[in-house]
Amino acid sequence: MSARPKLPFTIYLLGATIFSLVTAEFMVAGMMPALAEAFSVSLGEVGNLIAFYALGMALGGPPVTVLLLSRGIGSKPALVGLLAVYVLAGALAAAATSYPVLALARIIMGVSSAACIGLCMTLCAAMVSNQERGRAVSVVLAGLMLSPVAGVPLTAWIEQHHGWRASAWAVVGLALVCTLLAAMRLPKGEAGGEARLGEQIKSLRTRRLWGAYLTSGLIIGATFAAFSYCTPILIQEVGLAPGQVAPMLALYGVANLIGNMVVGRFADSHTFTALGLGLVVLVLAMSGFAVAGDNLWLNLTCFIAIGLTGVALNPAMVARVMKAAEPGALVNTLHTSVITAGLAFGSWAGGAAIEAGYGLRAPLWVGAGIALLGLLSVIRPLASRRVGASPCA
Repeated sequence: MSARPKLPFTIYLLGATIFSLVTAEFMVAGMMPALAEAFSVSLGEVGNLIAFYALGMALGGPPVTVLLLSRGIGSKPALVGLLAVYVLAGALAAAATSYPVLALARIIMGVSSAACIGLCMTLCAAMVSNQERGRAVSVVLAGLMLSPVAGVPLTAWIEQHHGWRASAWAVVGLALVCTLLAAMRLPKGEAGGEARLGEQIKSLRTRRLWGAYLTSGLIIGATFAAFSYCTPILIQEVGLAPGQVAPMLALYGVANLIGNMVVGRFADSHTFTALGLGLVVLVLAMSGFAVAGDNLWLNLTCFIAIGLTGVALNPAMVARVMKAAEPGALVNTLHTSVITAGLAFGSWAGGAAIEAGYGLRAPLWVGAGIALLGLLSVIRPLASRRVGASPCA
């Protein structure tokens, strides 16, 4: 039995690139008190920095992708150029002296990030055979899953010891290295390899695809309604010391990885079952976290259970989209945009609940409610699958 061929270095480079992009998006969650103090704003306003980044991804990603497809710009030059824009915006964020400047920089980072992630997936698929595509894609997406395990805790640790700007500059440095390596090492590819814009737009005209998009947006919205405010909740409600937050975030990230591996094993063959069960756990975990009170172990168990579901349901979300439509660049980018729109809404809704005076645990109830809507969105197709009526389950 012959050994499987090694994946090229560039596949791992694409994974590192996504790691830097996602870490920059989520790092705010690990340093909310520091940012609130530095800019003299509320925790809700700091939470909106995650929402601004996500809105940039949601609103900017599809137009940029359409522009690239219509102009016939190659994937490599497009990726390198957008990464350069991302690095400059990241530098602006790290040097920002006012909240509006930081918010603007985060929006620009989000716009370039959405298109970069789509281009990373396009380049990944072009560099390997069809038989190795699934393995290569999983390596690239590992960058997303490793962000909460290593990226967010590391930036939180750097912030604790050297300040939030040091964390921001560290992420900019990583993105710059990825940009330079991408320019030097990525293959140019062949022109015309991507489907034409008209064909990709036509693939969007299916209810099953938009049903998949809806569920994905609700899952991520529910997760980040809670996760965006986990640092103040863990410190002020659960009673953890600030120095204990980074290890807890790392443990949450490990739960993400474990959940991702488990869901990934069943995502293709049991797509709706994985989504349904995951959403049930998410609703119960968030509700339990909201009412845990002073029970330390119940608080931490529910927090880790959220990590085992939430973002970890990504393989099932992607599998549902791939079954609903041909996964071209526009389909994938729009999926990313819907997900980040859900993230933005969840972060905003959680912050709004705090601002309305419902307490620091209010985002957990918001998340549980959104997750319940997500569960309702899969009940019908799941029931159809049970009776053998759905060909795409």
